[in-house]
Amino acid sequence: MGKEELMRKLEERIRNCRKCPLWELRTNAVPGAGSYDAKVMFVGEAPGYWEDQKGLPFVGRAGKVLDELLEGIGLTREEVYITNIVKCRPPNNRDPTEEEIRACSPYLDRQIDIIRPKVIVPLGRHSMRYILEKFGFEPEPISKIHGKTFEAYTLFGKIVIMPTYHPAAALYRPPIREELERDFRKLGELLKELG
Repeated sequence: MGKEELMRKLEERIRNCRKCPLWELRTNAVPGAGSYDAKVMFVGEAPGYWEDQKGLPFVGRAGKVLDELLEGIGLTREEVYITNIVKCRPPNNRDPTEEEIRACSPYLDRQIDIIRPKVIVPLGRHSMRYILEKFGFEPEPISKIHGKTFEAYTLFGKIVIMPTYHPAAALYRPPIREELERDFRKLGELLKELG
């Protein structure tokens, strides 16, 4: 079975999921979007209002910031894969709970196995903590480790993990925008090195 078919089946399972109470409140589950052959995978925390409405990740104001950051290093959404740990919107955009992350994270694990990205960029502290712990690293505050790289080894080869701030943080704290731009420039250089 090819990547396309594996991902379609997984997306269908996500859209029909009832593993935690969030399914009762959703308009749409948000599996993810982009290239199934992406070199880089961005992992946010959970869908917000607009994502829930459209069934697509990062389509609100934070999504505009992400688009601009991608454009700044010559990438488009079509070339990367964008998803979240939790695939349904928590009420009032609250942080996802441990229970919700536990219920939903096997979907993300499967997406990583199918896509086999060379780089994973966790966006924000929840995804940073989940991804680093998954690959055996000790998480630290995101303010300390954003833009740093961690090398992990999987059954399909090496993955570089580079956490950064969630694009939404740049909307409320303008200095974070500069940090994000710096981190994305590092990402651009890293992708060139990896070929």
